Amino acid sequence: MIRILFASFVALAGALAPASSQAADKLTVLLEWFVNPDHAPMVIAGERGLFTAAGLDVELIPPSDPSAVPRLVSAGQADIGIHYQPNLYLDHEAGLPLVRFGTLVETPLNTVTVLADGPVKSLKDLKGRKVGFSVTGFEDAMLKRMLASEGLTNEDVELINVNFSLSPSLIGGKVDATLGGFRNFELTQMKLEGHEGRAFFPEEHGVPAYDELIFVTRRDLAQDGRLPRFLAAVEQASIYITNHPQEAWRLFVKAYPNLDDELNRTAFFDTLPRFAKRPSALDRARYARFGAFMQEMGLIEAAPAPDDVAVEIR
Repeated sequence: MIRILFASFVALAGALAPASSQAADKLTVLLEWFVNPDHAPMVIAGERGLFTAAGLDVELIPPSDPSAVPRLVSAGQADIGIHYQPNLYLDHEAGLPLVRFGTLVETPLNTVTVLADGPVKSLKDLKGRKVGFSVTGFEDAMLKRMLASEGLTNEDVELINVNFSLSPSLIGGKVDATLGGFRNFELTQMKLEGHEGRAFFPEEHGVPAYDELIFVTRRDLAQDGRLPRFLAAVEQASIYITNHPQEAWRLFVKAYPNLDDELNRTAFFDTLPRFAKRPSALDRARYARFGAFMQEMGLIEAAPAPDDVAVEIR
């Protein structure tokens, strides 16, 4: 069974497995943002009774402050947090006892975005132009590496803080490009408003591939028996979404009728191929490469060994 704060529903467990006579083990998941298609495998696992079949009572909790998620999970205020792989290295260096134990979205979603009919046809065309951003840190380093792949530096562009108004700033001509928009949301949002966008992907311009969204927990909880059951249910849900996308969408909006619109529908199907089909699997070489990138870009002092920030549970 899955219980969502502010939106309860009964899981469809009967069709899949007989109800357990024992009380389900509770498990709290603190999201990184409000519920959206990025969270579909967890929602579908609840709707199809997969958590119930695993003996779990899972609660998804949208955060009042997204930036507080790693601290709250570290402090034991939630069992699991949805987090970003780049931020995990920063939290590790800050001393937070967090480890990745699973993957939700296994490719980057971040982009540098421009108007499709605008003057920027390649990253080289950003020279002397304005780039809007919302947060500093990793995204600055991402832009630096992407520009370097075309022989430019951050000094060749003017960075402008647009306060989370990425698409409106680009559409309104306040900036020539935006940094940090998600390829599965912002491009569709722009299209629905009558403005086609073009995205440049970091993993195609010098940034090592990384997991956009991961499952984290406290290190002292990493061997908890609930976690492999949770990931097994999420894996089943991800495969179901892949095999039955239309039915999965119907289940998703059954749980969240307020998300039944064109933006979220398109985002759901755009995100589908990016969900991890083996969420528990850990690619240590990939994590090592990304840690080296974080160190090289000056975001952390030393790249941690993959096993210091991630575990593979069974």
